Amino acid sequence: MTPLGRAQASALGYVLFISVLLNGGLAMGEESKCYGTTSNGYLEGGVKLPANGSNFTPYSSLARMIGRTYVHSSVLSTVVEAYERTAESLPETVFVYGETGFKNGGEFRPHKTHRNGLSVDFMVPIRNKEGKSIPLPTSVLNRWGYDVEFDDVGSTADFSIDYDAIAEHLYQLHKAALRNDIEIWRVIFDPELQPMLASTKRWQYLESNLEFSKRRSWVRHDDHYHVDFEVACDPIP
Repeated sequence: MTPLGRAQASALGYVLFISVLLNGGLAMGEESKCYGTTSNGYLEGGVKLPANGSNFTPYSSLARMIGRTYVHSSVLSTVVEAYERTAESLPETVFVYGETGFKNGGEFRPHKTHRNGLSVDFMVPIRNKEGKSIPLPTSVLNRWGYDVEFDDVGSTADFSIDYDAIAEHLYQLHKAALRNDIEIWRVIFDPELQPMLASTKRWQYLESNLEFSKRRSWVRHDDHYHVDFEVACDPIP
């Protein structure tokens, strides 16, 4: 990307970020407030993730419209900034984010967590047979991407997981989290596929700074990686 292109992307990202804050219903200077934990908590002042960006889209516009993509304000800032940085480092790569939670948090079926604005699902970035980055296909036919099944190396008949893109995205997420004075508590990704991340250039950093869940969850997590952020939340009254 040229210097002019980077400047334009940065300016666009800033405008998008301001628009997201205002459209999400959070006035400038205000912050969300989280209570409890990701598995037993709620949220005040939740904000929606953006409808789209230069390198990302939601898993479902309908799901976003009905309120399934709200997060804590600090998480919003982190996610938007990480996408902006990833657009610079991987300008040809496209991403899709998944479910997050309701505006006020609380129970979020079918998920066991996602209850206080700190959990975000990111659908795996993929490449087609020609090696081109494409968004993970999401529709009602595959439960908006959550029913896509990969083999033990992360491939299907039509596309394969882009592990370099996952690693770069997680790297940028962690860096953005620190700049927003929060942390990443854990990453849930299929343990059988995690070894493929070890061959990426960001692996040493990820291994040193992020906690990857080593146990297989109640659902496989091969089509997405779940990120729990760490924000100072008040106990439930």
